[in-house]
Amino acid sequence: MSATLECRDLKKSYGPNMALSGLNIELPAGKIIGLLGPNGSGKTTLIKLACGLLTPTEGEIKVCGQQPGTESKALVSYLPERTYLPQWMTVTDCMDYFQDFYPDFDYQRAVSMLESLHVPAKARMKTLSKGTKEKVQLVLVMSRRAKLYLLDEPIGGVDPAARDYILNTIISNYCEDSTILISTHLIADIEKVLDEFIFIQNGQIVSYASTDALREDKGKSVDEYFREVFRC
Repeated sequence: MSATLECRDLKKSYGPNMALSGLNIELPAGKIIGLLGPNGSGKTTLIKLACGLLTPTEGEIKVCGQQPGTESKALVSYLPERTYLPQWMTVTDCMDYFQDFYPDFDYQRAVSMLESLHVPAKARMKTLSKGTKEKVQLVLVMSRRAKLYLLDEPIGGVDPAARDYILNTIISNYCEDSTILISTHLIADIEKVLDEFIFIQNGQIVSYASTDALREDKGKSVDEYFREVFRC
């Protein structure tokens, strides 16, 4: 079985600035993986390349064996760091939009999750708080039956009380043969759901391992190890 996400000598530069520098990695199916690193390390660039929103400067990136394009985009469910849904839309409008746009969208799953999060279906996006907007976007993304979920800071603006529910939502609402890649700075909050973690710095992989192996071999949490590796 081919990797869900595969990078070979992947490079991406913005003029003289190299965001990714010869990155090599294969991500397996059925795992929740943390993409972790300091600001400017290349996390969002990697995610956007996997989505097909950016093109590599050199090297290649493949999703389920396919180069980013129309077919691969149908396999990827992407949560960007910023809110993008039109402010005039109601929550129901957003669900209708996703249902029209994505054949793999599970409408009833979205309704159920939004009800559990106490998000009013008739409310317009412009009336919702930043955290509630993030909940809506995450529910829409996780209601798809995708092969690769790319979540860029999924709980950054969400109150701590809702984080556990959202993390449980992530765990319980993806298929066993799918991969979830989560980029976040809130490592302590999210590491309990991670099967594996990737440390990235200056566009290169610093470490890629399973969370269980880290605890067994080093006796450390991912958060503790992150602080050690990236100590200022």
